[in-house]
Amino acid sequence: MVLQFTQTNLPFVDAFTISNGRTKTHQTALLVALSVGPFIGYGEAPAIAYYNITVDQMVEDLTKKQKLVEKFALTDPERYWHYLHHLFPQNPFLVSALDMAGWDLFGQMKAKPLYQLWNTEWKEELPKCDYTIGIDSIEKMVEKMKAKPWPIYKIKLGTPDDIGIIQALRKYTDAIFRVDANAGWTTEQALKLIPELAQLGVEFIEQPLAKDNWEGMKILFNESTLPLIADESCVSEQDVAKCVGFFHGINIKLTKCSGITPARRMIQEARSLNLKVMMGSMNESVIGSAAIGHFLPQLDYVDMDGPLLLAEANAKGVEYKKGKVILSNKPGLGVFF
Repeated sequence: MVLQFTQTNLPFVDAFTISNGRTKTHQTALLVALSVGPFIGYGEAPAIAYYNITVDQMVEDLTKKQKLVEKFALTDPERYWHYLHHLFPQNPFLVSALDMAGWDLFGQMKAKPLYQLWNTEWKEELPKCDYTIGIDSIEKMVEKMKAKPWPIYKIKLGTPDDIGIIQALRKYTDAIFRVDANAGWTTEQALKLIPELAQLGVEFIEQPLAKDNWEGMKILFNESTLPLIADESCVSEQDVAKCVGFFHGINIKLTKCSGITPARRMIQEARSLNLKVMMGSMNESVIGSAAIGHFLPQLDYVDMDGPLLLAEANAKGVEYKKGKVILSNKPGLGVFF
């Protein structure tokens, strides 16, 4: 294999803000390409400050071990993930990008889209992708929503006036609302807010409390009238079983869990434990979003709206039609330029 990599820095349409005042205007990411003969596989890993992994760190790690990355004979992407996992034990983001590229390359070599390689069926009725409304003034949040008519909105909360925001948005649409507090509430706040949000037509709450507030989550799990989905509390495979009795489902992020390979195992385990399965994004471009898209036949919910939130596209292969995700059906990830 031959490895190439580069950094991208794609601007958001609007500044993207979540709880605790975390705002960004651009999404920085590492793009990798693995090639064998005429086949090229692509992978992506966005840099997320919350997890203290930068593109510079990924590039440094990759540069040191490039020859080792390239020397693997790709006959099985799962074996390649295990190899990468031991090669970069402290950098799951980098492993995810390379794992994604490995699967894309393998799919092209086998002339099949990933969902077909996994023996799943692309049906007419698959989960629709939500559209995220980041924290802003109420007027601006309403403006963002009205500018993008959509069947499902994921609304970032964690402000002094969360109910006011949902009430204002609800005046203009009967769409499904999903709320993501990004660990921004206390147990007491969540107990007060959740019944009111349920009355306003919210479908579920994602990560209401701090990631390690298991005591509070137990209380919420027993009291909540809405399903609770773990995000920051469920990063890797080891976290899935911990969520039973504290959350009703998990949100898997490819970048955080270290790639497509472990994500497939996480879905199997979650199903065995009767947990709902969501797959979320970290504002990936078309490349990372395409990888998420191939999981749709296995999911209950999906949040893969990075290409809708970013002002520029760096590839083709994923389209959205009122929440419905349309993949190119080309082999591997199906992305092209």
